[in-house]
Amino acid sequence: MQVVGGINTGLRKVPAWLVYLGGLGWAAYLFWLGLSNQLGPEPINTLERLYGDVAIKLLILGLAVTPLRKWPGLNLMKFRRAIGLTAFGFVLAHFMVFAILDVQTLERGWTEIVKRPYVTIGMAGFLLLIPLALTSNNLSVRKLGGAGWRKLHKLTYAAALLGAVHYLWLVKGFQIEPVVFTALIVGLLLTRIKWSRARAVFA
Repeated sequence: MQVVGGINTGLRKVPAWLVYLGGLGWAAYLFWLGLSNQLGPEPINTLERLYGDVAIKLLILGLAVTPLRKWPGLNLMKFRRAIGLTAFGFVLAHFMVFAILDVQTLERGWTEIVKRPYVTIGMAGFLLLIPLALTSNNLSVRKLGGAGWRKLHKLTYAAALLGAVHYLWLVKGFQIEPVVFTALIVGLLLTRIKWSRARAVFA
């Protein structure tokens, strides 16, 4: 506990805007790698997947904030909004690479969304994140009220699950990373279930 307390003390001195800066810098660096032909023979596809990979990792980190505070006592609450908005930024970048650099036309983009289930699921997750990003500010908390704002932001759970399914469906053959990410997301969501109430319901 002393170690965790020391970490929390140090984290209090770290400004949340560093999360935004780090995310922006990493996104720009990955884009530069694509422009300079350092992402292999299919730079657009690789860039698209790299942005998606960072996005789902940040979504997992965002889901982990509450359990980390509840059990080991690690307090990342001051960074939760920044983590969530940075995750959305990478999801948006993932979508923009797909829409502008990959499919390039609205007609082809719509065809991909309708005909490819993993694209449909990914788009659904992206759409769920938009109202969360738009309301991740103090004004929205005041307008919606604390309870209403928290209820709306539970859409994060569905968006994260859709992102995991999108990743699982996207990869060819068995790959361990999407399986691990899905397991982490499901596990983190299970920590939010009120098990005492669940036992009462099913008793």
